Amino acid sequence: MNAETIDTTFLIVGAGMTGLAFANFLDSDDVLIVERDREIGGWCKTVHQDGFVWDYSGHFFHFKHPDIEAYLRERMDPDEVITVEKNSLIHIADHKVDFPFQKNIHQLPKELFIDALYDLFFREEASAEADANSFKGMLYEKFGKSISELFLIPYNEKLYACDLEELDRDAMGRFFPHADLKSIVRNMRRPDNASYNATFTYPINGAIRYVEALASDIPEQAMRLGDGVQSIDLNQKVATLQSGTQVRYKHLISSAPFDRLLTMSGLPHQPEDFSSNKVLVFNLGFDKKGPEDVHWIYYPERDLSFYRVGFYDNIMGTERMSLYVEIGLASDAEVDVEGSLSRVLTDLKRAGVIEDHELVSHHSVVLDPAYVHITSRSRASFDELSAILKQAGIYSVGRYGGWTYCSIEDNIVEARALAQRFNTLARS
Repeated sequence: MNAETIDTTFLIVGAGMTGLAFANFLDSDDVLIVERDREIGGWCKTVHQDGFVWDYSGHFFHFKHPDIEAYLRERMDPDEVITVEKNSLIHIADHKVDFPFQKNIHQLPKELFIDALYDLFFREEASAEADANSFKGMLYEKFGKSISELFLIPYNEKLYACDLEELDRDAMGRFFPHADLKSIVRNMRRPDNASYNATFTYPINGAIRYVEALASDIPEQAMRLGDGVQSIDLNQKVATLQSGTQVRYKHLISSAPFDRLLTMSGLPHQPEDFSSNKVLVFNLGFDKKGPEDVHWIYYPERDLSFYRVGFYDNIMGTERMSLYVEIGLASDAEVDVEGSLSRVLTDLKRAGVIEDHELVSHHSVVLDPAYVHITSRSRASFDELSAILKQAGIYSVGRYGGWTYCSIEDNIVEARALAQRFNTLARS
């Protein structure tokens, strides 16, 4: 029996925010979206369980483009989205410090504060602690030894699950909050953390509502779920799906992880150029409230298993504590969900998040990849290989497709810009 063959101008690989946004902003209807999962959303899926609403991880939106937010809100119920004034904290030495840490070191115990301020002032003395071209070297260079070693290094090593000397100094780009000495001292008398995404929006029924807003204008027949791409013939411009169906395309837009796209297309590359971590996420529902007036807390302590804990109940004003807990793991690490949950509950008690609380519902998911490791090698290899793919009509976009660190809104903006380029070409 011959395999089915489909012809389309635009083959979109991945039904997450990036792929759906591209289809939305593209003028052409000659589109096929393929997704190996049976649901849309990528890592923006939402779980409704036992009266709790959880995402696959903490997805909170800081829109910088009002037109993007308006575009989504127009496709949602008017009361669906709430706006929250953010309160995020850092747990250090049994104290809570406001985020960003480097602007709030005056909230530390006296001796730690003196060390942090002294090392910040004489930060050039820490310049030899790490390679200046690495992420770790950048931290020592800009913030000195104490601020780096109290929070910035241990927290990010827990998040990325690697030595920060392996990462490029600009691995987090504009998302890394910098502060100069003058602003740090000024913040001691006149607190001003507003520049660090002071508010965020969140749909009361989970981040999937933003995904559904993007999907609402896409015909059902344009999406093929549960049937991802198995291989791509670059010369023939044919993608073979898991079902055996062959798709002849003119342009292929992929938000799949870039290393997986390279494997699917058979393009020679060095796998070690593209490393990443994975994150084990626990969503936990308890019988009663816990800490209030905080939306998430960062935990740099190496003896605690998680690096961040978020409080859905304080965002949505619900009566029972509802958490997401994130644990960074190396890409090749074995995941022991049952053992990790037991450790998490112990650590939550040690950190003062729970006391005599009863766990009444829980869910877990492994995000793989979660954070890509941006290195000089990954940047150079991506530039070279993505140029080859473009010559074959393939555009690799989004957080994982672009092998970068960016926000969900950035993905939408990038997808819109690419769609508009095609729209312009079609009109010319």
